[in-house]
Amino acid sequence: MEGEVTKATGLLHSLGMDLLLVLKIIGILVAAWLVERLTYFALRRGYAKAKAKGREEMTRYRFFRNAVRTSVVILALVAIIYTVPSLRALAFTLFAGAGILAVVIGFAAQKALSDIISGIFIVAFRPFRVGDMIQAGEAGAFGIVEDINLRHTTILTFEHRRLVIPNSILSEDRIVNSTIRSEATCEFIEFTLALHADVNMAMGMMQHQAMLHPDRIPSPETGTTMEDPNEVITVRLVKIEEGAITLRMYVWAKDPVTARRMHYDLNQAVLETFLEHGIPFSLPIRRSIQTDHTRPTPDGQAAK
Repeated sequence: MEGEVTKATGLLHSLGMDLLLVLKIIGILVAAWLVERLTYFALRRGYAKAKAKGREEMTRYRFFRNAVRTSVVILALVAIIYTVPSLRALAFTLFAGAGILAVVIGFAAQKALSDIISGIFIVAFRPFRVGDMIQAGEAGAFGIVEDINLRHTTILTFEHRRLVIPNSILSEDRIVNSTIRSEATCEFIEFTLALHADVNMAMGMMQHQAMLHPDRIPSPETGTTMEDPNEVITVRLVKIEEGAITLRMYVWAKDPVTARRMHYDLNQAVLETFLEHGIPFSLPIRRSIQTDHTRPTPDGQAAK
């Protein structure tokens, strides 16, 4: 036993450390853990008191919790480096004599600093909050904001996958927020029919199926839609193309997820109704050009 203690003491001395130094490092780690836990409980208690205010409080709570955790880890690491003489001397040497290294580190940290500042702006100006349903970018996936920290934002998609996007990218891209003011969603349901289809009959069938759906809600008076205020369900002829017309129905649901599910249900219901009553769908028009390569040319050779 004494031999093992002697070996451990010799190893510590070879590293420039002693038992007191080890105890200091353990004390730093314990203090950092206690600060992180106390801050976490204080933030959680403050959020519990303000929970009725909704998603904005949750967003600030998540962001500050992640920021405190990151800050505590960095401060603990700096304290340990300063406590160990060999590490402190190495750190002073690197920062004092390696100007090029400092430039490289600063350049590498530029992106991380941009993400941190963008995260602060997101929490301050609230283009979206934890719990909001958003689409990031022109063709980005829809999902629910699950977490916002110093570096990135996590979005839970409909496929139950987590999309991790740096904050700087989100702050520069276009964001479609479906729940920032009201979750009520107007869903566009379109069908492309043949030119000779009975438009009025098709519109009536679409309206009837929408009225039967249990998730449909009355249209709110937003003043920004293309709906007819005199109709319960509005259907418009929005496009006339070569051999086809497009009918669009405006149907409201209580939230984006319910609206998407209702869209799929009405696709099936309207399709079955159209097929039952002989409403013709448009067929794509194709033109084909056939060339006879075996026909002889005037000079007696086969055409190429």
